[in-house]
Amino acid sequence: MKELAALRQEIEDWQRLSQSLADALELSRLEDESLRSELERETDLLEAEIERRELELMLSGKYDHGNALLAIHAGAGGTDSQDWADMLERMYLRWCELHHYQTEILDITPGEEAGIKSVTISVDGPYAYGYLHPEKGVHRLVRLSPFDAAHRRHTSFALVEVLPQVEDDDEVQINPNDLRIDTYRSAGAGGQNVQKNDTAVRITHLPSGIVVTCQNERSQVQNRENAMRVLRARLLEIKRSEQEQEIAELRGEYTKAEWGSQIRSYVLHPYQMVKDHRTNYEVGNAQAVLNGDLDRFIEAYLRESVGNGGQVGESK
Repeated sequence: MKELAALRQEIEDWQRLSQSLADALELSRLEDESLRSELERETDLLEAEIERRELELMLSGKYDHGNALLAIHAGAGGTDSQDWADMLERMYLRWCELHHYQTEILDITPGEEAGIKSVTISVDGPYAYGYLHPEKGVHRLVRLSPFDAAHRRHTSFALVEVLPQVEDDDEVQINPNDLRIDTYRSAGAGGQNVQKNDTAVRITHLPSGIVVTCQNERSQVQNRENAMRVLRARLLEIKRSEQEQEIAELRGEYTKAEWGSQIRSYVLHPYQMVKDHRTNYEVGNAQAVLNGDLDRFIEAYLRESVGNGGQVGESK
């Protein structure tokens, strides 16, 4: 039923676009100067819609059209990096809001002094995974530290993971006997019920050693379901990465992704600039990017990826 509804919506969108094109052509044939401003406005809207659909054509992967799990982990840099992870969380939540995606925080670990150590967010909406996938990697921040008494310049790092959400996938089979499930009291906010009862869930996948936690919901059942969603996504990502590595090694082009190889730098001092090291696309308005203006970076990556047969320049 979900697939049927999505296909119906896609057909209706194309029919609406076709009708808009027909209306614009009809306006142009009238050759009425008083309608010029309306025609120009309609043309701008059509161009923007066609450009969006052109981007969607680049999202042809198996999971590109579906929902995503976004995880952010603070890296080296102590409190500054935890604050940076918090800034990234805000940036992506703002981007999701601008694109009308539904978000839910599944698990979050606050920092000791400020910011967050990690957060896992569910992002639901058409092509959520396809659009967010280019954000996967290490993000670097350079700024004057608000946590340094001497107000010196600090460099902070955070890792962004983007995983496809899968309800059920033949590629991932989870044996219940391979799981160790622990429950404990939530350490975060959520009311008395959360903190008095063992609502938080920790699932350990014994064969792989993967550990996932979820403590944001008031119900242990909900937390367990969300933890299983994350575990399924992580196991699928491991399998896909192994397949991609095998293919890349056969081609002689495999490069291991390390923490040091950041994909993007955000410089707030001594000047403002955000630069993607894979595409060399950069902008000077760092604050706009931190407020969720990521589309141009995502578009640049997708276009270069398609132009290079799926391979984008190495991080620097």
